[in-house]
Amino acid sequence: MLRATLRSLGYLSSSLLAGPVAFLWSLVSTIVVGLLSLTQLGGPVFLGAIWVTRHLAAFERNRAALVLDSPIGSPYVPVKADGIGRRVVGVAAQPATWRDLVWLSVLFPLGLLFGVPAVVCTVVSAAAVSAPLWAWAVPNPNAPFPMNVLMLTLSGRFALAGAGLLLLVVTIRLIRVLARAQARTASALLAPGRHQHLVDEAARLSESRRRVVDAQAAELRRIERDLHDGAQARIVAAGMTLALAARKLGNEHAAVADVDMARRQLDDALGELRRLVRGIHPPILTDRGLHAAVSALAGDSPLPVEVDADPAVRFPAAVESAAYFVIAEGLVNASKHADAGQCVVSITKAEDRMTVTVADDGHGGADPHGSGLEGLRRRIEALDGELTVTSPAGGPTALHAEIPL
Repeated sequence: MLRATLRSLGYLSSSLLAGPVAFLWSLVSTIVVGLLSLTQLGGPVFLGAIWVTRHLAAFERNRAALVLDSPIGSPYVPVKADGIGRRVVGVAAQPATWRDLVWLSVLFPLGLLFGVPAVVCTVVSAAAVSAPLWAWAVPNPNAPFPMNVLMLTLSGRFALAGAGLLLLVVTIRLIRVLARAQARTASALLAPGRHQHLVDEAARLSESRRRVVDAQAAELRRIERDLHDGAQARIVAAGMTLALAARKLGNEHAAVADVDMARRQLDDALGELRRLVRGIHPPILTDRGLHAAVSALAGDSPLPVEVDADPAVRFPAAVESAAYFVIAEGLVNASKHADAGQCVVSITKAEDRMTVTVADDGHGGADPHGSGLEGLRRRIEALDGELTVTSPAGGPTALHAEIPL
């Protein structure tokens, strides 16, 4: 509380100095830019004035952060236009440019409104509390009642100190309330506005779209590689074995053995193709929903898996697909890498979001940026969701995904 009070008092008292400087700069810069706007110097002077204004506004954000619980972010959008004219237009089109100027203009009256009461109350409270130390040095026999009693007698000085302590408690509360009011006003003007939020959202969506395209390309490459190295190789081997069997038809027993081997190889190839299809999109997920698909995964897992979900609830196809692969990856990691003894899968629906959690009791230490988890994160982010991985050394490990519906 002491540190917060000192920061609040420093913020308010420094506003008494920063306010006149900010007001003077906003007045002078506005007049100079206005007078030179009709000349060739208008553009460069405007950009230079905005550069100084933004640095002053950044200083104000740092001062307000002394009082607020979180720092104030930068609201500016980078201007990549070539030429002074286009840069002037790009900078002038940003609302943050003018909100900075408004704050620098109103800081002076706000500083007086909030700073003067805080400083005066602080001085009066400190003087009253320390009255026994200094009041004896300023005797005034003509002082009116009750000041003559409080200042000229020892008991009165200690009574004044007690009253100062009570006033100090009120002053501390007043300082923090005034400082937070001024800091919130600064945040309302200097924090990123709707324009900045829209720009950031567009950039985030653009990045998510790029990741989706990359993920799709990587998925196609994986399918091609699996087909080439897995099922195709097995089918080729089966064909060669059948060819050898055809040459050995003279020896009936040898031909039967080769044909049997070929059948086993074809069965393996068929199983490989089925696994490949499930890796792309399992048919059970489409036919019976996420609960049935996860139950099938749990049945095939070498670990005991507990599934906590409502079988009657269905989700959008894209959401179910993303959740399925999160659960599949979590179960594979738990069985192959985490040395886990059991795993719990939880699927819940809260309002307009689905939450998926895969937790195991393994030794932990999973890499959140590994290729498998990074692919899952891109898949979830493409749906405007979020995937978090908690895996401290020693365990346990938990994959937590939240996907909007």
